[in-house]
Amino acid sequence: MSFSMSMSRAIRLIGGTALALTLTAPASAQTKWNLPAAYPTDNPHTVNLMAFAKDVAEATGGKLQITVHPGASLFKAPEIKRAVATGQAQVGEVLISLHENEDPIFGIDVIPFVATSYQQSYKLWQASKPAIEKKLAAQGLKLLFAVPWGPQGIYAKKDLNTVEDMKGLKWRAYNVGTSRIADLVGAQPVTIQAAELPQALATGVVNAFMTSGSTGYDSKAWETMSHFYDTQAWIPKNITFVNKAAFDALDKTTQDALLKAAAAAEPRGWKLAEEKAGWYLDQLKANKMKVLPPSDALKAGMLKIGEQLTSDWIKKAGPDGAAVIEAYKKM
Repeated sequence: MSFSMSMSRAIRLIGGTALALTLTAPASAQTKWNLPAAYPTDNPHTVNLMAFAKDVAEATGGKLQITVHPGASLFKAPEIKRAVATGQAQVGEVLISLHENEDPIFGIDVIPFVATSYQQSYKLWQASKPAIEKKLAAQGLKLLFAVPWGPQGIYAKKDLNTVEDMKGLKWRAYNVGTSRIADLVGAQPVTIQAAELPQALATGVVNAFMTSGSTGYDSKAWETMSHFYDTQAWIPKNITFVNKAAFDALDKTTQDALLKAAAAAEPRGWKLAEEKAGWYLDQLKANKMKVLPPSDALKAGMLKIGEQLTSDWIKKAGPDGAAVIEAYKKM
């Protein structure tokens, strides 16, 4: 092959490569992230995440695109946090108490009767936020925002007048606290995540559980349950976070837009949760469930369990955990 032919081919190859780079340049300027979520599309948490993703896209002129994957379709709930930490997804949302085994601070919002109103729950979040933020940072995650669920009550297929009536129930557990409640009342804990709950109820794997009105609605609890006792035991939170390396790879303008959208998502999510809490209970009633306050005896028994679990939590969390509880009490 002559030098002139080789040179001609080289020029064509270089020209073709340059053209290909030119054609792909706009696409490479767009960053695409995946956000796995564990709840259905119409769940308030998912609705808020969709709005957050839309805000980010608009604020960055489409430069950062976040795709929300609801219903545990990309990763199951307990897998999401690790998936984001390892870069399999860039951003994610989890019920943070799922990870109480990693660190007690992740379970502070599910200690029964420590914070039972949205106002108290928000104060508890402010008191615990620095410690949670620090722990997430050590795991390669950057905290974006937190949004609450509705107050937690007990679903059952029979009358529950005292905690003794819960003995022997097949009790759905989704974190350390709900497993411990089962232990203390003599129920049988069965670990079931929200996305799997409808199937577990339909097949009789569980016959009682403690969760919010929204999860009861999402799982059509009225098809298998007859009672909801509105104990308002605690208000758990979902936390949305981003892989720190993925965040650091963004330019400053995009980072600022992301954080601004996150700052808007938190109060919007709290407002939506509070507005919808009563609506969900109305839906349970509309589907012929008995929505009842706990009897004095049941409430007293649950308060006693709450005292035990608070004591257990403070022992596990040590001085740092006790300091957070003290800070919360002073607010």
